[in-house]
Amino acid sequence: MCSDLTRISRLRSSGSLFLCVLLLIPGIGSGETFADEPAPLVKVLVTYHSLSGNTERMAEAVVDGVKSVPGTEALLKRVGQVTADDLFSADAVVVGSPVYWSNMSGEVKTFFDNWQFKFGVFPEFKMKNKIGAAFATGGQISSGKEVTMLTILAAMLGNQMIVVSGGGAFGASATTEGDSPGIDNKEMADAKELGRRVAEVAVMMQRGSSH
Repeated sequence: MCSDLTRISRLRSSGSLFLCVLLLIPGIGSGETFADEPAPLVKVLVTYHSLSGNTERMAEAVVDGVKSVPGTEALLKRVGQVTADDLFSADAVVVGSPVYWSNMSGEVKTFFDNWQFKFGVFPEFKMKNKIGAAFATGGQISSGKEVTMLTILAAMLGNQMIVVSGGGAFGASATTEGDSPGIDNKEMADAKELGRRVAEVAVMMQRGSSH
């Protein structure tokens, strides 16, 4: 009889100890659940040069496209105002330029030159695997918009970025003279589509790198 009482006492003590251990473990017995921390926002830098305001309007539409994708944030700046922190903290960079003599403007070319001369991207390839994209505006239909976008993308490829298109074969573009002066609704929609696709790809890249 005494042996049975001793055994019962020991079982009660063991059960009490087990319950105490469970209560000490965070999330058990308190109604709390373990949850993954939310992923950081994907940062998209949209930068441009604009003299007449047309490229600026396209840039604003690109930003609208970025903001339409959950989990992203957009930073809009002129190329001359971009800092090293803006550049290196961005997950994606979208660059826009007006067409000057079938090429990017001098301000945009200086921006790319500053990647090395001012910000020191090489030899570590600090822009490697970031998403890149381009957009352009030009007065005439055959004014060199595609060439301009390709020169922007070529600069990004030289920095081992991953380039994407959207709103057009090489990016979004607008013809600002002739029958449709300025930026029309279709061109704004193309720019927004570019921003949306860049943001979507950047989000996919972030998710992939976190696994």
